[in-house]
Amino acid sequence: MLTTAYVTGSPNWIDLGTPDLEVAKAFYGGVFGWTFRSAGPEAGGYGMFQLDGRTVAAGMTVPPEQGPPSWSVYFRTPDADATVKAVEQRGGTVVFQPMAVFDQGRMVIFLDPAGAGFAGWEPGRNKGLDRVDDPGSLCWLELYTPEPDSALEFYGDVFGWENSSMPMPDGSGSYTMVNPGGAGEEAMFAGVVPLSADPLEAAGGPYWLPYFAVADCDATVATAQELGADIRMAPVDLEGVGRFAKLGDPAGARFAVLQSFRSER
Repeated sequence: MLTTAYVTGSPNWIDLGTPDLEVAKAFYGGVFGWTFRSAGPEAGGYGMFQLDGRTVAAGMTVPPEQGPPSWSVYFRTPDADATVKAVEQRGGTVVFQPMAVFDQGRMVIFLDPAGAGFAGWEPGRNKGLDRVDDPGSLCWLELYTPEPDSALEFYGDVFGWENSSMPMPDGSGSYTMVNPGGAGEEAMFAGVVPLSADPLEAAGGPYWLPYFAVADCDATVATAQELGADIRMAPVDLEGVGRFAKLGDPAGARFAVLQSFRSER
């Protein structure tokens, strides 16, 4: 379960890079009810998506020549420079060296050994997202990777993650989940999935997929489709978990939505 009590290794920020931020504002505003607040002219167009004045994500314009539209997830680190060393020593790549973001904190961007992008956030004034695990906010992550065991070893070494597995309700195998070191399984925040398990995801290469909580999966998917989304996987029930679907926004950035069964109890 995601919380805003951020500890080392927990996801504490997420942002969208997209070629047309105005289109993204309209789309996510229609799907989740988000509003956009600019971080100011000195931030180069970067700003926060908010619900009821609380930050749930962020976004910025990224020209096509600088990279494909995508969501990027950040994990809390108490020392960005130390994380750089850990990533490099374990076969990852530093895309952007640690950079101060005013007095808000320090960010650094990486690729893991398989090529999945992720980032680190060393908090300053900004500790992380204001709201998670509520409708319209981040509630889960999945890493699609060709070698889950290698990925678990890499992230475990870098961030101290622990992992555990549970059988899939349909008997198709097991699902591996991660949590911050020492936080216990109740703090699980992501699943690690073989890239080969979903040919649709395999075509795009290794990556992190964010899930946003919703009150009604089918209604959300219908609204998203009306606003130009690509339905990558239609809504489906997962026994004991919830109803979810995978989408692509109008620019192609991939995300998922989850209607948790626990919220209906």
